[in-house]
Amino acid sequence: MLETELRKVHFIGIGGIGMSALAHYFISKNINVSGYDKIKSEITQSLEIKGAKIFYEDNLNAIESINNIDLVIYTPAIGEDNNQLKYFSKHSIPLLKRSDVLGDISRLFKTIAVAGTHGKTTTSSIVAHILRTSNQDGVCFIGGISSNYNSNFLLGKGVLSVMEADEYDRSFLKLSPHSIVLTSMDADHLDIYNDKETLQSSFYNFTELLENKKKLIVEESLKNLFKNNLTYGFNSESNLQILNIKILDNCYQFDIKYRNKIYNNFSFKMPGKYNLLNAAGAVLSCLENEINMDDIRSALHSYKGVKRRFDIHVENSEIVYIDDYAHHPSEISALLNAVKEFYPNKITIGLFQPHLYSRTRDFLQDFSSSLSSLDELFLLPIYPAREKPIEGINSSLLLSKVPLLKKQIISSENDLFSQLDSKNSFVLLTIGAGDIDEWVPSIIDYINKR
Repeated sequence: MLETELRKVHFIGIGGIGMSALAHYFISKNINVSGYDKIKSEITQSLEIKGAKIFYEDNLNAIESINNIDLVIYTPAIGEDNNQLKYFSKHSIPLLKRSDVLGDISRLFKTIAVAGTHGKTTTSSIVAHILRTSNQDGVCFIGGISSNYNSNFLLGKGVLSVMEADEYDRSFLKLSPHSIVLTSMDADHLDIYNDKETLQSSFYNFTELLENKKKLIVEESLKNLFKNNLTYGFNSESNLQILNIKILDNCYQFDIKYRNKIYNNFSFKMPGKYNLLNAAGAVLSCLENEINMDDIRSALHSYKGVKRRFDIHVENSEIVYIDDYAHHPSEISALLNAVKEFYPNKITIGLFQPHLYSRTRDFLQDFSSSLSSLDELFLLPIYPAREKPIEGINSSLLLSKVPLLKKQIISSENDLFSQLDSKNSFVLLTIGAGDIDEWVPSIIDYINKR
């Protein structure tokens, strides 16, 4: 893929978080961008403002100058029955997956690839913020909307890049990483990998892409699974250690030990020890790419997070409302531990939308265990995403497995509000990776009117 030869690029599924970042990249290169998505969203509207021609019905007549398209990029989430996919396949127009294009771009920079079943988006967004505040960013592709920049894409004049390395569909094997941060390797995407061992072997294959094997940076619990790796975490044996942790004014205060030297007075406002681990991985990757520690300290202090990652929308003496993308049992457990740590005196009410029938089936007992840390649970029907229903797998089954006295399935915002009317002091969480975020504005409005 030679950017200099491209005049017009078309995206099928342009509204996805990864696809839209690529669209922003091509727009920044003054290449005409068009695209299709099922749903009009803030993401697609931001692209339209920048000049992208986007339509929302799978209609070939909606594509302007269809014969002038040089490249079509699509996401694996698009079904084979898509009219555009069939047309471009038939007419021999270059057709690439998002991962192929991202792989080509990764070769243009010293790319920090952030991999793992959890923590990729937060870690990569911290790296991106550090690179931007230190003027070292070349291009940053973030798997969420950075609250600092209200964007999932940053473009600077530096030589460093950060990209999320997505294990789904093994797409991360297309990247050319200069260094890798590996946050976790829990079982997930078993619809693709079948078992944890196959998933882990895919991660091993990914780490083999490094030319310099000493540029592998792993969370400390993974250290024995690899050779010649650097580690980060809370243990004194790690190459980067976070220590002397305190919570002051709803903010972590801590020190960092790196290469046997202690650096003091770091602050980070994202709750949860898992977010401290994400920060540690980001910091170590930036230090190993010669970013100054003072710049890193300043960036951590000003980091505001990512939308839908411990995203605090309301915080007062009575009610706290947090929206979070957590959709795996491990992520839910980490989220709830953080809530208990920062708001120990409030009851915790969770509204959870399970994501995928297969994930609900594969981790039924794990979901039951993680959700049992709530004081009260409201469940929505399973969000199917790319899947067809699996007989017997539904939210009623999950609800029956959760050992809580206060639990029920609801189907509307009014159902939720009628249950909340009688409650005074609580933390409310909306949890899930489907379309539960569409409830956020109504919930904020309800709380503000109480």
